[in-house]
Amino acid sequence: MNRERLDHRCERGILALVLVILVYGPLGLGAVRGLEFGIIQELTVGVMILWAARLWLSPRAQLFWPPICWVVLAFTAYAIVRYFTADIEYVARQELLRVLVYAFLFLSILNNLQRQESVLTIGLSMVFLAMCIAIYAIYQFAAFYKFPKEPHYVWHFPALYPGRGSGTYICPNHLGGFLEMLLPLSLAYTLTGRLRSATKVFLGYAALVILGGIVVSLSRGSWLSTAVALALFFAILLLRRYDRLAAAALLLCTVCISAAILPKMSALEKRLDEAVERDRVSRDLRFTMWGPAYRIWQDHPWWGVGPGHFDARFRAYRPEGVQVKPDRVHNDYLNALVDWGVAGTTLVVAAWLLFGRGLFKSWRTVGRTPELGGMTRSNRFALMLGGSVGLAAILVHSAVDFNFHIPANAILAVTLLALLTGFVRFVSERFWLSGRAIRVFVSLTLLCGGVCLSLQGWRGANEFVWLKRAGESPIYSPEQIKQLQRAWAIEPRNPETALALGDAFRHESQEGGTFYEGQEGVDYQVLAQRAMEWYQRGIKLNPWDCRNYSGYGWCLDWLDRPGESPPWFERAEELDPNNYFNLLAVALHYVQLGDFAAAKPWFERSRRLEWHDNNIASNYIAIVDERLADAATNAVFAPMIIQSH
Repeated sequence: MNRERLDHRCERGILALVLVILVYGPLGLGAVRGLEFGIIQELTVGVMILWAARLWLSPRAQLFWPPICWVVLAFTAYAIVRYFTADIEYVARQELLRVLVYAFLFLSILNNLQRQESVLTIGLSMVFLAMCIAIYAIYQFAAFYKFPKEPHYVWHFPALYPGRGSGTYICPNHLGGFLEMLLPLSLAYTLTGRLRSATKVFLGYAALVILGGIVVSLSRGSWLSTAVALALFFAILLLRRYDRLAAAALLLCTVCISAAILPKMSALEKRLDEAVERDRVSRDLRFTMWGPAYRIWQDHPWWGVGPGHFDARFRAYRPEGVQVKPDRVHNDYLNALVDWGVAGTTLVVAAWLLFGRGLFKSWRTVGRTPELGGMTRSNRFALMLGGSVGLAAILVHSAVDFNFHIPANAILAVTLLALLTGFVRFVSERFWLSGRAIRVFVSLTLLCGGVCLSLQGWRGANEFVWLKRAGESPIYSPEQIKQLQRAWAIEPRNPETALALGDAFRHESQEGGTFYEGQEGVDYQVLAQRAMEWYQRGIKLNPWDCRNYSGYGWCLDWLDRPGESPPWFERAEELDPNNYFNLLAVALHYVQLGDFAAAKPWFERSRRLEWHDNNIASNYIAIVDERLADAATNAVFAPMIIQSH
């Protein structure tokens, strides 16, 4: 077998792996969990290995390196530096791994998948996938109204947003982000692509189904971004002589359908809002988080708080009306400033500006050049039009959501960026690099990156398995502790595992060591000491989590060392002053000390912050009032009793 044939097979292998990544990500809940993203990491390693092989198999191997690649390289280097300087190593590492996967995929696709048949295969495959997921979302939406009292699922997972179509995603908003990137692509292939008539008919129906999936997601951000994308799409086609008539007809149909459906959707959305659980995160809560996020960035303007650190640092800035774990800012632009600072955000903006500059130059070449045979239809132009408008849609949506932090959506956006950037090769030949030194450097980079991603992917997948088993075990049981310790042995830098072990041993201490089989002779003091050791580990791994401090303080009170505990509760209150559950811990500390007068305002404030699901505060307020009333009565009658004697 000659080298050219091997090189061709490696190229086909890269295409196959990239397609698997693009398909598996959305089908695997958006790849937001560690297991699914770990699989994507390993698949990316496969892509990198095949690319390295192509560098040495092909006698004409070259590196395509337009200006945007320098910015991608610079941001990757910046992410590595910020990882080593981050406060929470585990969180920063997870964010860095995502950056590495996105960067390697971008460069791999840019340098290996620029053949027209490869590009068309990717485009049509993603449109077909989007159609299938949209059908599933429409089914979910219809099933809720037909069987409103029945449980509803995303695959086999209970649906968190019943009544809204989320497809294979957990959150309908992220489904909308995925579909809105591919709707313009399906329309572009239908109207401007050089394809068979039957294929175009199929793509037209696919576009209609995808639009239906966006509608039933009930995501207002997706509706807005889709409207902007369609307006841009039709504006471009109406300016092109050959596509003007078809675009005008399709635009008229779209406007008529929207005018008939959308007015009814607002009433439907209101009814659904009334049906959801009260403790569900409000759709407008995202705007409440922007203020704290902006203040966090103001305190750390240049370098940010660290990769993925917003959730940890948000607690100290939490407003009273937010009693949930936000995870992200719900605004990708503000999230970038918070996590990466001005330095990192500037690199991201520079990458998009360079992409736009290259797209503008390519547009003038690809958009005006018909394909062979003088045909006015062009698959290249269809990809350029649909891909660029799809990216515009996700950029609009990112102002009110965090789609770029959903791996499946980010990888799709990266793929579109790479495919569109590849068109720059039609404009200039000066972006090609060659030579043995280039091959050696790229091969070593791929080798080091592949080893890192492979080891971390395997490690993360194993940790996920043991944490999942721990989550399925009875809470605070010896079985759960064993599973958590196995997860800790694999990944000893996860602060959440340390916290979970601390809570488990604290609970065992509260019940007594002899309560559990196999721990005869272990008393509550030993278990409390173990809990304190795990809390200390958690503090070292994440110094911004108040739960470790309050847990440690509770153990001190439990061990009859009340003089040492106040600083720990003070630090907990300082780290998260508006968290109702944290305030409960402080109030219970005063109850443990017997100071009911001091405990009462903490309970009252906790109940004021969360009145709906806070029975602990309500019950203890009644107990505290009773104890204070008894104390007052005793204070009045005790002198009389003494005098009578």
